[in-house]
Amino acid sequence: MTVTPDARRPWLGRVLQPLALLALMWAIRLVDVIFPGSFNTWLGIESWRLGGLDGIVFSPLLHANWAHLVSNSVPFAVLGLLVCFDGVRRFWGVTAIAAVVGGAGTWLVNSPGTLTVGASGLVFGYFGYLLVRAFVAPSLGHGILYAIIAIAVGVVYGAAMLTGIFAASDGISWQAHLFGAVGGGLAALALRPKRVVGSR
Repeated sequence: MTVTPDARRPWLGRVLQPLALLALMWAIRLVDVIFPGSFNTWLGIESWRLGGLDGIVFSPLLHANWAHLVSNSVPFAVLGLLVCFDGVRRFWGVTAIAAVVGGAGTWLVNSPGTLTVGASGLVFGYFGYLLVRAFVAPSLGHGILYAIIAIAVGVVYGAAMLTGIFAASDGISWQAHLFGAVGGGLAALALRPKRVVGSR
């Protein structure tokens, strides 16, 4: 059977979503290096300051340095692509919920004046979504498939995720990790598809 280019476009469109967002992060980092000043200081999440709330939207796109961006890039792409296979709208819905819950939790729980940037909150959000999604699948078949994916994701990234929350190094925001994961789990519940009901 021959697959036409039109039949491949939906998959291409899905794959491009997280990759385009990742490309934007790299472009912003490059611009931040070239021009004086820093986006981080005025677009990051600054805890307990009302003016720092706009960082909930912008901070996932910002990184402290190239090493920070590189360390987030691979898990962001892998987990983002897995989320994207559920559809473009669902990917952006999960991204939005994880960013808002993760950012708000970070803003509230961090020490006043703490500046937080980075996409790791979204990475943990995608991780949380993929784990919880197995429990809210629309059918048994989907549930088994999602459970297999969740187990694989847990095996590959589980230790790093737990370390990022419970044993984070100095300068690493466990708050963004924890609340990002919570946001991803909530996204799985909020965006869960309707159960498939068989007819007689």
